[in-house]
Amino acid sequence: MESSSRLGGNRISAEVVTENLACQALALENGLVRGVDDEFQKKPPPWKDFLRYVGPGFLVSMAYLDPGNLETDLQAGANHRYELLWIVLLGLVFALIIQSLAANLGVTTGMHLAEICKIEYPKYIKLSLWILAELAVIAADIPEVIGTAFALNILFRIPLWVGVLVTGTSTLLLLGLQRYGVRKLEVLIALLVFVMAACYIGELFFVKPPAGEVVKGLFLPRLSGNGAVGDAIALLGALVMPHNLFLHSALVLSRKVPSTKGGINKACKYFLIESGFALGVALLINIAVVSVSGTVCAADDLSPTDAERCSDLTLNSASFLLQNVLGKASSTVYAIALLASGQSSTITGTYAGQYIMQGFLDLKMKKWLRNFLTRCVAIAPSLVVSIIGGSAGAGRLIIIASMILSFELPFALIPLLKFSSSRAKMGDHRSSIHIIALSWILGLMIIGINIYYLSTGFVNWLIHSDLQVAAKSVVGVVVFPLMGVYVVSVVYLMFRKDVAMSFDTEKILGEGSEAPRGDLADIPLPE
Repeated sequence: MESSSRLGGNRISAEVVTENLACQALALENGLVRGVDDEFQKKPPPWKDFLRYVGPGFLVSMAYLDPGNLETDLQAGANHRYELLWIVLLGLVFALIIQSLAANLGVTTGMHLAEICKIEYPKYIKLSLWILAELAVIAADIPEVIGTAFALNILFRIPLWVGVLVTGTSTLLLLGLQRYGVRKLEVLIALLVFVMAACYIGELFFVKPPAGEVVKGLFLPRLSGNGAVGDAIALLGALVMPHNLFLHSALVLSRKVPSTKGGINKACKYFLIESGFALGVALLINIAVVSVSGTVCAADDLSPTDAERCSDLTLNSASFLLQNVLGKASSTVYAIALLASGQSSTITGTYAGQYIMQGFLDLKMKKWLRNFLTRCVAIAPSLVVSIIGGSAGAGRLIIIASMILSFELPFALIPLLKFSSSRAKMGDHRSSIHIIALSWILGLMIIGINIYYLSTGFVNWLIHSDLQVAAKSVVGVVVFPLMGVYVVSVVYLMFRKDVAMSFDTEKILGEGSEAPRGDLADIPLPE
């Protein structure tokens, strides 16, 4: 009886195995399984295949259209007309390179930048990088929140601090779209991008800047005039943001990428095309803002009041640029564009914050709670300053935030450049030697300029400040050693040898965990 029962059990197992194999063969035949060779798949049309990868680039592009960028664009145009447009072009070309590196890193390894940093670096280095990344999110969020609050103040005349609270609440509500799928949120951000494009490019056609001067500014590098170097560095610092590198490497993981070499190459190509289009739109908007500001502030019939505004142009006072063209509607059009910029960039900033927190700390908490914590931490400085300092204090806080972002850029950029050029981590998908060389040259140039500008700016402030000699000595004793630690930290990250030679997804995630890319386990067998 026992042998008969065992035989019957074996017969049932064999029947189940045979049925499962037949179902898998049927799935292969119908092209249902991801991660198999292309010859077994039913290929969709190229345009339809490409649309599956559209979305992350538009979310990322909002960091290049946030209120901090708009303020530096406005000031660059008012102070130097079209002379600094080449900085905008250079910054967005560099942005396209490093954002594509971040996307490739996520697609190839199946993990985002924060997760790889957690595995690669020792405990204290990893903790320091996490703190710096969180500070970068807060610094990036300051102009976004304040810019949205300015827009709400212009539209509805509500106090600035109330606008900060409304911005935080509305961001959490919009992030609730995640429960209906990330695609819904991506569509919303894309719509906001095109609202901004319509407002600012429409403004450009109204004021009609001289086309020859605009083209000359784009392709003829110049740094003449008082404060040109400082404004150029501010433009560059506002464009390239550290938290965006963590964000892009994480967003691409929302797409199911075939684990074959061809599938990974195709995904990297499609993400590059999509990022190029999204950042191209961002480039046009930035050019429009600089050109509008430069044209209006250089007009011969500028009133003394408007001339004074142009000398200290801020987000809260820039609506007058369209007054001669749109009349009373100028402030409304400007506020709508600013609202689209601020609200969409706060959403992407919150996204970046939750990925950074999850990647470095691996916190096991619900997504809504992580979003809430990220929002509270990010808006706290803006809320305090808007209550105490009002509009003037909020404007100064935006400048401080831009300096913090410039200061923190190396601690996200250097790990990305090292990981994306590592054969151990990227295998055959690592960047070509030309891309590696170009990205390192541009990256080190921006890092060097930021360090030089911040250090010389601090020294000049210390020399010309009204502090007593004793107070200056105390400040110098505290700050100069910190500068030394900063430079040593950057050098350490550059020359430290990687110890995590390769990533085994199954070992990192643990047995039984779901792999980040689709495989046979993702396809339910038909009954």
